Amino acid sequence: MAVKCEYHDNFLTAQAAAAGALDREAQPCLFDRLDWLESLHRIALRDKTPALLQACGGDAQGWLPLMQAESGHLVALANWYNFTWRPIFANAESEVERMALLRLLAKQAKSHARRLTLSPVPDEEGSASALEAAFRTAGWSVFREICDQNHILEVKGRSFDAYWETRPSRLKNTVKRKGKTGVVTIRIDSEYEPESWRDYERVYARSWKPEEGSPEFLRQIAERESVAGALRLGLAYIDGQPVAAQFWTVENGAALIHKLAHDERHMQASPGTLLSAALFQHVIDVDRVDLIDFGTGNDAYKAEWMEDVRDRYRLEMFWPNHPANWPHIAIRKWRAYRASN
Repeated sequence: MAVKCEYHDNFLTAQAAAAGALDREAQPCLFDRLDWLESLHRIALRDKTPALLQACGGDAQGWLPLMQAESGHLVALANWYNFTWRPIFANAESEVERMALLRLLAKQAKSHARRLTLSPVPDEEGSASALEAAFRTAGWSVFREICDQNHILEVKGRSFDAYWETRPSRLKNTVKRKGKTGVVTIRIDSEYEPESWRDYERVYARSWKPEEGSPEFLRQIAERESVAGALRLGLAYIDGQPVAAQFWTVENGAALIHKLAHDERHMQASPGTLLSAALFQHVIDVDRVDLIDFGTGNDAYKAEWMEDVRDRYRLEMFWPNHPANWPHIAIRKWRAYRASN
């Protein structure tokens, strides 16, 4: 089987080389698609040069979507909007094929960088372990640590009512009491409407959240996911004014909670909690999802809604023969020694 490796510093050549392998139809995960990567780079990361590594063996493809952090240092093409970053495969069904492609990518990386930093990498499907093994085999010094956590709910075929029975009493009582007043009205849109999105942005601007890093990126994702039927935009109103908003997407049996915010002036009415309950009910009973994913971050309120936690990892790879890496390798080995003693 003929194998080859390519390095793309722009998305036009990457798109041509991928030949549809990174499109929605081929990649079930939002964060593994070329249109996500291209939009993220063009809007939120445009000061970084893309470094898209590709390995091919027959019809099978493997990709590492990276970008230049500084000379000789490549990092994951990702930021806080990503729930995950991982190697992307197409037409590589077996673990043997995927590991062979990863080893090719690890060897290729030596020609373009002396150091790589990859996060937030999942491992429930083996990505972090596979990267670590492939890069070690290729001769890299690899260091792995937990960098974040991911709260999820596995629905396991339950109805919303069955799920709700297991929630903390405080949460259930809040929804019951505040819902009875009728002060808050709720709508859930599955199609992008400019006025609804403006309501979302109004709420976000008045919330406790920091200033949005790339609102244009989020808007484009919302528009694109609406066309695909994946958008779920939840809005809560008091007296006709938006007071809470949440941006979710739903596809392939999974609901992703991208953004949520509420106007703190109306906290007494608990519009954010009521909106969350409505969205959970919608995706469980209407969309019939198998998984609800609250993204990264270990915020205490997530534990009220979710039942499981998954680790996210940072992997740092150093080419050991490069003198500039020696201090970094020594420091990390010392930390590992201290942690084990």
